[in-house]
Amino acid sequence: MSAEQTEQSAENSRTTGTREIVQTPAGDARITWHRAPRARAVLAVSHGAGGGIEARDLQALAAALPPLGVGVALVEQPWRVAGKKVAPAPKTLDIGWRALWPALQEPGLPVVAGGRSAGARVACRTARELGASAVLALSFPLHPPGKPERSRAEELLGAGLPTLVVQGGRDPFGRPEEFPELPAGTELVGIPHGDHGFVVPKKADIGQEEALARITGAVAEWLVRVPL
Repeated sequence: MSAEQTEQSAENSRTTGTREIVQTPAGDARITWHRAPRARAVLAVSHGAGGGIEARDLQALAAALPPLGVGVALVEQPWRVAGKKVAPAPKTLDIGWRALWPALQEPGLPVVAGGRSAGARVACRTARELGASAVLALSFPLHPPGKPERSRAEELLGAGLPTLVVQGGRDPFGRPEEFPELPAGTELVGIPHGDHGFVVPKKADIGQEEALARITGAVAEWLVRVPL
């Protein structure tokens, strides 16, 4: 094997998923690292209340961003690591996230706090106090399905950092047009036909792979523009 091939093999090994257990007051959390060979930032993203880091959007970001210089840390909250089926209260989610945050720090690299659904809410609530550079909110649950009067917009609007919201066009937790006027520095990208998990129906005019490509493309482009 040539020196160039050896170097490339080493770089590839650093981008594949490696796991780290982090103790928190809420139990053990787990970070799956997808490191960038020459990183300029880290994106730390957690899952929602109904699933884990196997979510299609999280996996797509973990594959797409490291070659672009952004390492991805997929965070599993303690309740998922413990094998529980029901997420705890938001306060407990925040406790776990705050406690594991130091493990997400890479020397000299800005960290973007992110998540999907309930994980997006956690990121919005805690990002500024933890020193995150920006917030990525995937499928932000603006309200419970069928209950728009129970808005969670204050959490999103109160993030106080550059924020990108990526929302499915038919998300029952809040379609793009349901969001209030967003402050400067907060952007919203709609994924046509996508539901809360960004699943698009077969009859849609875009396919599933195109929908995921739009997500990763929007996030990658935003990470180039946003001041970190």
